[in-house]
Amino acid sequence: MSTPEPPAPPEHALLGPADIRELAEALGVRPTKQRGQNFVIDANTVRRIVRTAEVRPDDVVVEVGPGLGSLTLALLEAADRVVAVEIDDVLAAALPSTVRARMPERAGRFDLVHSDAMLVEKLPAEPTALVANLPYNVAVPVLLHMLEHFPTIERTLVMVQAEVADRLAARPGNKVYGVPSVKANWYADVKRAGSIGRNVFWPAPNVDSGLVSLVKRAQPVATTATRREVFAVVDAAFAQRRKTLRAALAGWAGSPAAAEAALVAAGISPQARGEALTVEEFARIAEAKA
Repeated sequence: MSTPEPPAPPEHALLGPADIRELAEALGVRPTKQRGQNFVIDANTVRRIVRTAEVRPDDVVVEVGPGLGSLTLALLEAADRVVAVEIDDVLAAALPSTVRARMPERAGRFDLVHSDAMLVEKLPAEPTALVANLPYNVAVPVLLHMLEHFPTIERTLVMVQAEVADRLAARPGNKVYGVPSVKANWYADVKRAGSIGRNVFWPAPNVDSGLVSLVKRAQPVATTATRREVFAVVDAAFAQRRKTLRAALAGWAGSPAAAEAALVAAGISPQARGEALTVEEFARIAEAKA
């Protein structure tokens, strides 16, 4: 016999613009550029993010940078458990109280980890999904760190600066295809999942935002090379992206001739450039290094 789902929390449980400003004023919080903070003030937007992320009743969702709790509350409506990782002392201290006040029936399903997300390697529960409004200035490193350290994450939906969203979802041959694109593809199938306007944030940023969906690869990249070895090739190829791979990989391989030998062994033209290669091709190069 299936367990009945808990009743949905009341509509007023989510935070609106007045709630956000009231909370911020009570805490003496001003969003800082240093931490890339822009708080979402629109309940429809956070519900849209949760829907797009396809959060399920059995999901354990990890959220990075919950801020005042706009998205956190919407996630708690839909998921079994939410683990929020917050670096800011004031925000971390206040968030559990906000959850208890606005969604008391779900408070037992919430965990707060007060830490820099880049240092987190263990969580109170194994996450099945990552859903976050990532701070603009650290979005890519935080995303890659979480995917590396929490392989149980099956689905990810992150809101990032539109330009970053384009880079993450870019395909080989695209002018913005680069290190973030390849490394994200190591872990998941990546695609753009929508755009977000500026007026749903406080303060309104100077750039548009985009949603990026990452679904864990059904089959990992088939290679005998390690992630670290493959990523070293990727970093070298794009450090001098205008150069041919024979030249760009010379330092990595030990010489231009050694780079050429590895490329030929991998079935890749030494005259190609990194922006034309898939993650699987980078893995072949890593394997072929003598």
